[in-house]
Amino acid sequence: MTHDIYPCLWFDGTAKEAAGLYLKAFKDSKITADTPMVVTFELGGQKFIGLNGGPLFSPNPSVSFYVVCETASEVEQAWATLSEAGTVLMPLDAYPWSEQYGWVQDKFGVSWQLALGKLEEVGQKFTPTLMFTGQQAGKAEEAIRFYTSIFDNSSIVGILKYDARDQDVEGTVKHAQFKLGQQVFMAMDSSHPHAFGFNEGISLVIPCDTQAEIDYYWEKLTEGGQESQCGWLKDRYGVSWQVVPAMLGELMSDPEKAPRVTRAFMQMTKFDIQQLIDA
Repeated sequence: MTHDIYPCLWFDGTAKEAAGLYLKAFKDSKITADTPMVVTFELGGQKFIGLNGGPLFSPNPSVSFYVVCETASEVEQAWATLSEAGTVLMPLDAYPWSEQYGWVQDKFGVSWQLALGKLEEVGQKFTPTLMFTGQQAGKAEEAIRFYTSIFDNSSIVGILKYDARDQDVEGTVKHAQFKLGQQVFMAMDSSHPHAFGFNEGISLVIPCDTQAEIDYYWEKLTEGGQESQCGWLKDRYGVSWQVVPAMLGELMSDPEKAPRVTRAFMQMTKFDIQQLIDA
C-alpha cells in the first residue's frame, strides 16, 4: 500500500462550507482542490474529501475523528468552532484519559473527539475511530483482526477491554488502536442503544496504483459484505470503503477527458483502470 487511506465525508451540497468550518477549527489546514462535486482539504497535513452526494446519507457518530490537541487553547478554539449549532455528545471536561476532552457532532453531522495530549502518544493528529453499535456491538476486536490481516505492515497497537466496573459488556472493546500501514485507527464497542450505525456518510478511501491492488482489496473487503457502485463497497461489519485508482484525480482534472471518464466509471461496480484510461 503506497498511498494513505483517507476519509470521505458525505454532504448535501455543503462540502465547501463544511471544509471552511474545519479550516477555522484546526490550524495548518487548507483546501487543495475544489469542484462542485468534491472538495479536497488537508487538516494538519492529513487528507480528507467532502463529497456533495445529495440527501441520501449523512455522517453519524459511528465514525468519528479523535483529534490530539497539544494546548488547552487549541482544544477550546476547536470546541467553540465545532460545537456552534452542533450537538455535544460528551461535554468538554476532565476525564481519566485526558485532562481536557470533549466529543461533539458538528452542524454537518461529523463527529470529533477533541483531546488534550501529545502528538507522539498517537502518532498522528486525526484518527478515524469506529464505534461498533447495534448488531455490530461486540465485534470490534474481530474487525480489527480482519482489517490488520488485509493490509500490509499492519499491527494491533493495543486493546483495552471493559471490565466489571464499566457500564458496558465485560470483555468487549473499551478502546483499541491499530495500524493499517503507517496509519493509526481506533475502535470501540458500545452495546448501549444508539440510533446510528455504520453507513455511507463516512467512508474510507483506498487509493490503488494497479488493477491487481484494486482486485485484491475489493475481494477481501467484500467477503461477507456487499458490492455497491463506482468503487464503493460495504464490508461484513457495514463499514463503507471506496477502492479507487490513485490516478483518478489526474484523469478527472483533464476537462476534455473528465466527462468520458465519469460516464465510464458510473457504469462500474469495481473500478477498471484500463477502461478509464481508454475513455
